[in-house]
Amino acid sequence: MPKCSPCASPWSSLWLTSFVILVVQSVISSSYSSSSTYQRNAAGGKRPGFLGRTLVLLDVNTRSPIRVLNDNFLSLQLDPAIIRDGWLDFLSSRRLVTLARGLSPAFLRFGGKRTDFLQFNNQKNLAKFRGPGPDYYLKNYEDDIVRSDIALDKQKGCKLAHHPDIMLELQREKAASTQLVLLKEQLSNIYSNITITARSLDKLYNFADCAGLHLILGLNALHRNPDNSWNTSSTLSLLKYGAGKKYNISWELGNEPNAYRSMVGRAVNSTQLAHDHAKLRTLLQSVRYYNRAHLYGPNAGRPRKNAVLLLDGFMKNAGSIIDAVTWQHYFMDGRVKKAEDFLKTRLLDTLTEQIAKVTKVVNTHTPGKKVWLGGLGPAWAGGINNLSETYAASFLWMNSLGVAAVQGIDVVLRHSFFDYGYTYLVDQNFNPLPDYWFSLVFKRLVGPRVLAVRVAGLQRKPQPGRVIRDKLRIYAHCTSYYNPNYMRGSITIYIINLHRSRKKIKLAGTLRNRTVHQYLLQPHGEGGLRARHVQLNGEKLLMGNDETFPELKPKILRAGRTIAMPPMSIGFYVIKNINAYACRR
Repeated sequence: MPKCSPCASPWSSLWLTSFVILVVQSVISSSYSSSSTYQRNAAGGKRPGFLGRTLVLLDVNTRSPIRVLNDNFLSLQLDPAIIRDGWLDFLSSRRLVTLARGLSPAFLRFGGKRTDFLQFNNQKNLAKFRGPGPDYYLKNYEDDIVRSDIALDKQKGCKLAHHPDIMLELQREKAASTQLVLLKEQLSNIYSNITITARSLDKLYNFADCAGLHLILGLNALHRNPDNSWNTSSTLSLLKYGAGKKYNISWELGNEPNAYRSMVGRAVNSTQLAHDHAKLRTLLQSVRYYNRAHLYGPNAGRPRKNAVLLLDGFMKNAGSIIDAVTWQHYFMDGRVKKAEDFLKTRLLDTLTEQIAKVTKVVNTHTPGKKVWLGGLGPAWAGGINNLSETYAASFLWMNSLGVAAVQGIDVVLRHSFFDYGYTYLVDQNFNPLPDYWFSLVFKRLVGPRVLAVRVAGLQRKPQPGRVIRDKLRIYAHCTSYYNPNYMRGSITIYIINLHRSRKKIKLAGTLRNRTVHQYLLQPHGEGGLRARHVQLNGEKLLMGNDETFPELKPKILRAGRTIAMPPMSIGFYVIKNINAYACRR
């Protein structure tokens, strides 16, 4: 045998062999995780330069999905406060309907804290119309609403309106003053009733129907008889009116019943709440048009001790009555002042813990029952001004969708689509905010079939007593079947990079050497995380007009190219024509 060259020592050959074995083993030994987001592997002995070349090797199980969700997985919510502040009268806006239609198919839940103060009145409430005159819009604002209603009544099919700028300006002033009243009620825990008229219901249903949304209407559970039983008089009148108009509506009763004692000084225990839902089911069956209508509940609050006890008792007595279990989760209160707080991994991981608590209770009493996140927002009490409506909040929103999908939450209802505090998707100028654009891209690209992700790479070495929280989060789904640009069998991966540095992802296994379509969303302008505008692959996203969305044009990455995720960014990546078996059916 020839001898070794003096310049090539046996140690260097041995190191090279070990290096190759390490790379191969890191790919082969990694197994499919039980979830679609990856977990860190403990690996040591990394050499300088290796981390830069292969931070993450990514593959996806294309044989079968780990979850199959509702087609309406990403859905929306409107708060009843829009009746008080007047924005309900503007739901016929062509632009607002267009924006809502962009997120269809979806459910539209009409509910929130003021659900339990709604009273139905079967009246049109048409004021006497006086007609235009000097300073018409300034002096006769209510008449202008009536004038708009009369014009809408003459339309057939979808009833859409164009509201003059001066009318919208006056409405914004009215809403601002009303919001102060609503905030005072919330702080004092003294709430006034809200009347939902037949005209109001007509406008609400017209909005949902025109936008391709299925309406879920919340009913007042605090309308009580002297013996604390539920008073059904207002509800029966509402059901009869809706049936007469052939409104296709699903129903729910109450909102966060675990908080009734602190809100109004009156508690409704789980047994009584179960009886109330049984009574509502009987009521629905007595109205022929709604005898097969869906009923959801109990809309419990964040699963702390009291909420978990109430949910447990309710499921024991009424689990078979409802079609899906609903509960709510909000991440933080109004004391947060920094945009960076929205990126804290500890905060993002709280949803996983809460879902586990709820599903444990549900599976104890009704295994297999669908669970919905019936209200989700970045912050409670209306959110945080200049924070919860910015790009920073989108990390919470996108991670929540990924976590919920992996853990089998069938539907996530985002609070709120429009006009509620600072947690809305569309502002009062009818302009989409960052969370709206993320929701739109999600709807266009992400389907209901969830896939397992396999990841290999060199990560930080775990230390005793220390929890390592992932700052690079990866989720995978079959691409939406509603997207005409991609055939069945395509896969969509979305990646959340919480790091302050660029990270590289190399596609491996079944994904190797595939052409990738990139949809990279970053803040636009100088605001950084506080930006209220978003750019897609470097182009600012703006509505063309009241009926035209911008083109969501991908950047094509050549086969085999490494994905480079910029710091603090979110990207969607479609692997086209991979013909994944899990996504062909």
